[in-house]
Amino acid sequence: MVDSTGFLKFDRQMPPRRPVELRLLDWKEVYLTRDTGEDAVFPVQAVREQAARCMDCGIPFCHHGCPLGNLIPEWNDLARRDDWQEAIERLHATNNFPEFTGKLCPAPCESACVLNLENAPVTIKQIEWEIIDQAFLNGWVTPQPPAELSGRKVAVVGSGPAGLAAAQQLTRAGHEVTVYERDDRVGGLLRYGIPEFKMEKRHLDRRLDQMRAEGTRFVTDADVGGTGEGAVTTEALRAGYDAVVLAIGTPVARDLPLPGRELDGVHFAMEYLPFGNREALGELDAPPISAEGKHVVIIGGGDTGADCLGTAHRQGAASVAQLDYKPSPPGSRPQDNPWPTYEMVLRVSPAHEEGGERLFAVNTEAFLGDDQGRVRAIEVVEIEIVDGERRPRPGSTRELPADLVLLALGYTGPQTTGLVEELGCGVDERGRVTRDTEYMSSVPGVFVAGDMGRGQSLIVWAIAEGRAAAGAVDDWLTGNSMLPRPVTPDAVPLR
Repeated sequence: MVDSTGFLKFDRQMPPRRPVELRLLDWKEVYLTRDTGEDAVFPVQAVREQAARCMDCGIPFCHHGCPLGNLIPEWNDLARRDDWQEAIERLHATNNFPEFTGKLCPAPCESACVLNLENAPVTIKQIEWEIIDQAFLNGWVTPQPPAELSGRKVAVVGSGPAGLAAAQQLTRAGHEVTVYERDDRVGGLLRYGIPEFKMEKRHLDRRLDQMRAEGTRFVTDADVGGTGEGAVTTEALRAGYDAVVLAIGTPVARDLPLPGRELDGVHFAMEYLPFGNREALGELDAPPISAEGKHVVIIGGGDTGADCLGTAHRQGAASVAQLDYKPSPPGSRPQDNPWPTYEMVLRVSPAHEEGGERLFAVNTEAFLGDDQGRVRAIEVVEIEIVDGERRPRPGSTRELPADLVLLALGYTGPQTTGLVEELGCGVDERGRVTRDTEYMSSVPGVFVAGDMGRGQSLIVWAIAEGRAAAGAVDDWLTGNSMLPRPVTPDAVPLR
């Protein structure tokens, strides 16, 4: 039985983060884990008390916030009872990679928690993280190879969370799965987009080891649909596999075509962050794009901008400013954003704790350069709302010094030239690859999972789509699939 008074006895509590002055000296994760000393600052008993706050609601609205269908009240109560082995069984039943979501998901489940009516939801994300930590520490995460093989071959193009989830599900169903990755190492944005201080890559590597032991094959430096070195032609792909899953995400970044955009020192965030990750992993001593000693301006107020912020701090930037064209969100849930929808409030990430300036309601007007063609500043203007319209505030135009400008404005869609074009897949008006109710593109046998079909979204949606697409592929190959399909292609977040 659930502890029916736990939410009355215990306040919401999170483990402390590493001190700012220490974490700026390295690239290690902001939070400690059980294998790096968390016991000293947040013992297991404290996590169990947090799990006891879950009320096992008659209608668990946390389920409505989570596209994976995670059995949250069940594994909360198992954690409360110190039954971590059964808890990881429940958690793995719906989520292939809880260590990824536990560290990277913004937790829409917590926004939908009934206790969030009082702004103190259950620490669902932290408990999930604890369960998978306990599982790895105790050796409960083991390979699960299929009992027998189907004789069918599946290619998965892209090794981000959607591709990895699809690959693991299909491998366990008995198919021979090969994952193709364009970069030199597996993981997609998990590898080179997510900074080391948010998720150390050892967490990714140990999961990849499990997948290899189960039979999944990985091919790196593979330019599928390309023509150069490492190219895999679409003809070879279709001829060598019974089905293909496309999961290449939305790598086409949104640009800011203003005067001076061509200046040296103005870069997309995803040009900058991979070099920072390679530096953190010891693969680069002197990254081609670095914030060291520079005045950095980040244009974009989202998570990618915060990733750039934390990276710039660790590289020794002289100053960092993060710009958002929107007004500052409120400190508490506004009336037009009712529970249990995801609350649009001001969030302070660990990177924001470390320093830098956040500027809201400002528009970038131009990039200003020096005589050598390098950016030296940006011109900005403050924005005010007049009669419901965004207008420049008179007399508010000014310059911000900038030796390095990073554009973190999101993504416009998948890359449709090359692979998608050669396969002949249909594309909608937003640039997304179209698919039917079975995740199949307009080309028979070619399926689409994750952001390239949905549009830019969260990691939890990517994993859910990978699992669902795997079920569709398995059904198409065998006519009778037992794999779960947590979401449909047209499902949308709780709004």
